[in-house]
Amino acid sequence: MYDVCVVYLVRERRTWRGRRTEVLLGEKLTGLGVGKLVGAGGKIETGEDARAAAVREVAEELGVVVDAADLEPISRITYPFVDKAEWSQRSFGFIARTWSGTPTASTELAPHWFPFDRIPFDRMWADARMWLPRALAGEFVEATYSFRADETMV
Repeated sequence: MYDVCVVYLVRERRTWRGRRTEVLLGEKLTGLGVGKLVGAGGKIETGEDARAAAVREVAEELGVVVDAADLEPISRITYPFVDKAEWSQRSFGFIARTWSGTPTASTELAPHWFPFDRIPFDRMWADARMWLPRALAGEFVEATYSFRADETMV
């Protein structure tokens, strides 16, 4: 099992209807989960902690700078892959409300903003609808979700 991090950029926007809160999700362009919407993130490298990896991954995948002190922990989720053990991972999740730069597409992610009440869970990993709304609402989520190599949840 290896460790990964994931970061959800969150912003407040004014619209003609008032204020709304949005989350940035990226369409995964390479690797495991290609085509799904995910937060920016990836593997934690040797010698890194989850925050340092999160800062690096956000810069690599979205071209923005996040200060490690501005990362709010929201989750620690274990993902065993029952028929592909080498894919099993533990994910450390964060929210960032402050960053510098404008999120832009990379070779790994194509970013899109979504209002909290219109997150397209049908385009995400199946577990997201079970924990992400709780985490975005301020609850720290610790859980385990098992998957198969065909990306279906057990």
